[in-house]
Amino acid sequence: MSGISVSGVRAGEFCQPQTAAPEGKKLAEALREKRDSQPDLTEMMKEAREKAAEREKMFKIPQNSQRYGDAALLAYSKLARARTLGDVDAASGYARRQIARLRAAKRGDSDNADRIQAAINQLQKAVNRAGRKRREISQEKLTARRQARLEREKRTQEAKRLGHQLRGRQTMRAMRESGYMREAQVDNRLQDQLSASRLEMRAQMQEVADRTQTSVDAAVREYAAASAEPAPSPEITIQA
Repeated sequence: MSGISVSGVRAGEFCQPQTAAPEGKKLAEALREKRDSQPDLTEMMKEAREKAAEREKMFKIPQNSQRYGDAALLAYSKLARARTLGDVDAASGYARRQIARLRAAKRGDSDNADRIQAAINQLQKAVNRAGRKRREISQEKLTARRQARLEREKRTQEAKRLGHQLRGRQTMRAMRESGYMREAQVDNRLQDQLSASRLEMRAQMQEVADRTQTSVDAAVREYAAASAEPAPSPEITIQA
């Protein structure tokens, strides 16, 4: 009967010690420890959501319903139309009020901080130029009084000379103020283009971030699927 075998194994071999059982247990424990040491799926998903929220905040496209540069254009328009010292003071006061308003808006609209600062800079120039125009109008008034006195004294040639100088100064000031308006318009268009470029860049960065988040989500799903699979049973070999 000693020669009888079952499934290719002789009967005498069943009496040999099965040393593979402890080795299989150790392998199963090692696999379990490795799985336990890997990050928890819930933690990975939480971290991925936090990173996505940070990217969304970083690349958030500002929604701007205001045209901040219009304040400077209106200030220069008021300054160009000013004919008296009172008109100049009114234009300067408007510019100062707009500067205060935009500074407050800048604190609450950080996404358009550069655009707002550019408008503030133009308004500050308008205030300075209003001060210059005030001095020029005062000087022109003195010149006009002197011309009138010369005309009363029958000093016609000198009166004409002063009148010519006065008209020349007024013409130069009008041309200069027209240049102020064109400067503000060009700066306004430039700031619009810069804002559009920043919006486009942020949109592109948002698209890249969305693609990255999609890749992260796919990796998390793959990890979840792999973690859900049961650990492979260790192969037990019975040796003689």
